[in-house]
Formats: sequence, structure tokens, C-alpha cells
Amino acid sequence: MTPRPPYLPPPTEDDIRKGGFSTPWDAPMIPPFPFRFRNAEILTVYWRTDPAAMAYLLPPPLRPEGDVVCCHIYKMNDTDWLGPYAEANVMFGASFEGRQGAYSPYLVLSSDVGVTHGREIHGQPKKLGKPTLEARGDLFVGTVERNGIDVLTATLPYKQHPCDPARLKPYFDFATNLNLKAIDHIDGMPAIRQLTSRRLSDVVVHECWEGPCTVELRANAQMPIFRLPVLEPLQGFYWRADFTLVPGEIIHDYLKVSP
Repeated sequence: MTPRPPYLPPPTEDDIRKGGFSTPWDAPMIPPFPFRFRNAEILTVYWRTDPAAMAYLLPPPLRPEGDVVCCHIYKMNDTDWLGPYAEANVMFGASFEGRQGAYSPYLVLSSDVGVTHGREIHGQPKKLGKPTLEARGDLFVGTVERNGIDVLTATLPYKQHPCDPARLKPYFDFATNLNLKAIDHIDGMPAIRQLTSRRLSDVVVHECWEGPCTVELRANAQMPIFRLPVLEPLQGFYWRADFTLVPGEIIHDYLKVSP
């Protein structure tokens, strides 16, 4: 039986050299930019932590800002390429040469495509796990599971206080994400050592609610969010939004800077 020809022509060397190319070429793993997230539900909780703990996790020359951490637990209901999945992003304020943003030491996703894209393109330290966001009666409950352990549990009263979306970022600008991208060559030599920055685009917030939150952390050596201890839970937000992931930029290249 003669095999049916593929829907796409085989790649040329020029195709392989282009940005956005991903393997396997006939069923690529990584989405090209841009791609859209629609009707995402997000639980965002803030807590005060030890600034020394933040500094320990931050790659130089990034500098920590403040003493507040946040975790976004996303229920991604409709995403180009990836489909429905869940994600959790732990962040805190950081800066580089006057550029303000948020650094992500820990991310957990339920999507293998999202894990791969985050690590290979952004340099985000994503790992496979099981974040969940649900309403349990009069309470939003967000959990982040890795290795069968709920490493983070967050709660927020269900839709008690509507608020302006401008209130979502009271401590730092989490929309600008700063990451450490580290990839080696096959021979073990460093190929990429960069600080990267990306910002979400075309953000449309459909609803936003705030209130007092709780945050509980449990130890896990493979997802050690407990290194950012909860000294004081602050406020939380439930919001629903659309946004687009677009290309970012390289803000520091370790391999091009003389030691």
C-alpha cells in the first residue's frame, strides 16, 4: 500500500534555520508566536516572605525588589495549540538596570507542550504537575500538586468584592516576566545563558474580584516553593481574562559579557 503524502512538504535547510521551527517537523511541539489565551480564570494570591529567601533564588545580576511573593493559578480554558490546561506561576519583584518586572523561580503545568515551550523558548523553569482552581461553595480553592503532594494551597472568598483590574499589581509588575534561560550544547558546553523578558499583550480583563487570602506551603525537594515561607498572607484576586503570548527579548547575555 502506497503511503499517503504528508500534508506539509519536507523542510529545507532554510526552513530549519528560521525562527519558530520545531520538531518533529510534521507535528511540531512548540507553538510559533503569537498565540492567544481565551477565557482564562486566574487566582492570584500574595504573601510576605523573607527577602533573604528571595535573594537566594535570584540569578545575578538581577536584584530582588521588596518582600512580597505572588502565585498565579491559571485555569486555561481555551488556548491556541495547547488546548485546555492548568498552570501555576510563583513570582516576586526583581529588577535589572532599571528594568522592573517579576522573576519566576517555580512554575508547574499540566501540559507537556506548555512545559516544553516555557523551558526551550522563555527559559522558564517549568515542570509537569497538576495545578487546579475550583469553587467549593463560597470559596475559591487553588492547589498546586507535584509528585502527589499539594505543595501550595490558596483560598479566597468567592466573589465578595468587585475591583478595578488596575488593583491586580499592588506590589510589582508581574506582567513583565524575567527569566533565566540556560541550554547546553550536546557536548555539555554552554549554548545559551541569558536573562530574558516577556510581557503579555492584548490583555482584556472580563471580571476581577479581591479579598483576604490564605496560602499554605508544603515541602517538596523537586518543587521547593517552601523556600519562600509565608510570613504574612496578604490579599488575593480572582479574575478572568484573555491575553496573547508574543515574542520577548534578551536583556542580558552571560556568554557575551567578560567575567
